[in-house]
Parts: sequence; structure tokens; C-alpha cells
Amino acid sequence: MARKTKTASSTTVTPLALSDLHLQLAGLEKEHQSLLKQIKKKRTELNNFVEKMRSLATEVFHRVSPNMKTMAELDAEIHALFAEILNTRKMGKQTQKNIQSLYRSLQMGGIISYKHIEEEKENDDNEELDELFEDNDSQENHQRRRQFWEAEQDSESPTVARTDESRKIRQTFLRLAEIFHPDKVKDNETQMTHTEIMKEINKAYQDGDLARLLEIERKYEVGETIDNNSEDDLSRRCKNIEQHNQILKNQYEKLKQELRLAKNTPEGSMVADYKKAAKQGVDCIELMLETIQSQTKIVAEIRDFVQDFKDKKITIKEFLAGPESLRSVQEDMMEELLERMMEEFGGMMDFN
Repeated sequence: MARKTKTASSTTVTPLALSDLHLQLAGLEKEHQSLLKQIKKKRTELNNFVEKMRSLATEVFHRVSPNMKTMAELDAEIHALFAEILNTRKMGKQTQKNIQSLYRSLQMGGIISYKHIEEEKENDDNEELDELFEDNDSQENHQRRRQFWEAEQDSESPTVARTDESRKIRQTFLRLAEIFHPDKVKDNETQMTHTEIMKEINKAYQDGDLARLLEIERKYEVGETIDNNSEDDLSRRCKNIEQHNQILKNQYEKLKQELRLAKNTPEGSMVADYKKAAKQGVDCIELMLETIQSQTKIVAEIRDFVQDFKDKKITIKEFLAGPESLRSVQEDMMEELLERMMEEFGGMMDFN
């Protein structure tokens, strides 16, 4: 009887071990499926947001650009008129200073672009330097995302972990490529199907998108097969899924961070403002267009006013008093300028 009891107890060891592995595997696979769904949802959210930014920027450009072009032309005309007045018209020093003061006030008030009189001759000398800085800024913008991810990877995970992650992604890619490479099949229809699948596989691999590779694997039911009665197979499967899940968690966090970055850009803020206004039945772009058109009208009146002075249709006293349209907005301009200065001062205080 003792021998039978010993035999019975020895035969229960393997089923219990397998049962524990089955439970562990089930829990890992449940977590795995949840991560895939979360990543798919967050990826869709990010893609939709980026597309909204692009479409909104395109719409703003097409609706506003004609007015912006007109504003740019008026701006250039006003600068040219003041340059001609100051350089060719005979007047006393005090009168010239007063006209220069009026010219500067138009610039500081944001009615025309900034082009300080004393700096005009320096613009050509500094043009190459400005372009250099602009090129550097452009390069930084293009590389921002890549630098961000490199920084995140450096701070969050050691080199070994990144190497393991890359290896897992590559292993999955090679396994799928081995199955779906078009050269592996003969008939044209299957070749065409495999070619399209390989495009998805290649893109996912280039993006480092393990989730997408695993989705393709699951979609076409080409994943690794295991013996559910083999402890070695179950243990290996548990280890693989556990590693995959860690990579998927990292991928999900990166998608969340990338979405936050997009929302914090000026274009992202514009999307948020547009959505808020739309809920209240307000067309932000139409409001922007109306504002620009109103500003264009004022700038056009100022251009005509400066033109009249150049053509000696009005006196210096009338000119220095300014056009009626300008006098009506001077108070608002000063309030806005003061508010801007206070905001900048507050920013400096926060920085310090």
C-alpha cells in the first residue's frame, strides 16, 4: 500500500506543474491581448490627431493665405513709402525724428513688420547668419522626434534591454518574412497577396512596431505552435510572451508620449481650440479670417494715408496725428503691448 501511495504521489507532480504553467500562460496571454488592443487604440488616436492637425493646417492655409498675401504686399508698400519719405523728402531734424517715431510705433504695435531704420543696412550682412540659424532650427525640428526617443530610451532602459527588444522584433520579422516572402510561392494570386502582406511587415519592422508584427502573425494564424502537455514548450512560451509584453508596454508608453508631444505643439493647440469652439457652434477659422480682413482694411488705410503724405496731399501736422483708423485702435494696441510685456516679464520671473 505504501508503494502505491508513493507511485500515486509521483504521478501527480507533472500535472500540477503543467496546471500552474497553463494558468501562468493564460494570464500572460490575457495581458498580451489587452496590450495589443491598447496599442491599436492609442496608435489610431495618434494617427487621427496628426491627420486632424494636417487637415486643419491645410484648411487654414487655403482660406487665410490670400489675405496674408495681401497683408504682406501692403506691409512692403508701407516700408517702401517710409523709406522714400525719410531718404528723399527735405524736412527738419525734429520732424524727421517724429516721422521715425511714428514709423517705429507702427512696427512695435504689430501693424507692420519690424524693420528698424538703423538696422536696414545690417540686414544684408546678417542674412547668411540668419539663414544658418534657420537651417539649424529646421534640422532640429526634423530630428526632434528621433532625439526624443533616443533620450527616452537612454534614460528608461539600459543598452542590453534595447538590444533584446530589437532582437525580438527582428526575430518576429524574420519569421513572418520567411512565411510570406513572395518568392516562396509560385502562383500569381498568392504572390500578389504575399507582396501586400510583406509591405505591412516591412513597414512595421522599420517602425519598430512589434504590436503590428504580432497582429499580422495572429491575423494569419502563423504563430508558434506548442505542445500543451510539454513543460518545456509551456515554459518557453511563457518566457516569450512575458518578453513580448514588456516590449509592448514600452511601445504603448512611447505612443502616449508621442501623442502628448503632438498635442503640445502650436498645431496641436490649434486642434484643441478648434474642437472647443466647434462644440459651441463657433467657426474658429471664420473668426480668424474676419479678424485678418479687418486688420487688412486698417493696414490698407494706413498705406493710403502714408501715400497721401508722400504725394503732399496732407500736411506734416495731419500726418503726425495719424489716420482716423489708427487713432481708434491706438488704445487697444497699447493695452495689448503692455499685456504682452507683462507676460514676458512673468515668464522671466518664472524662469529665474
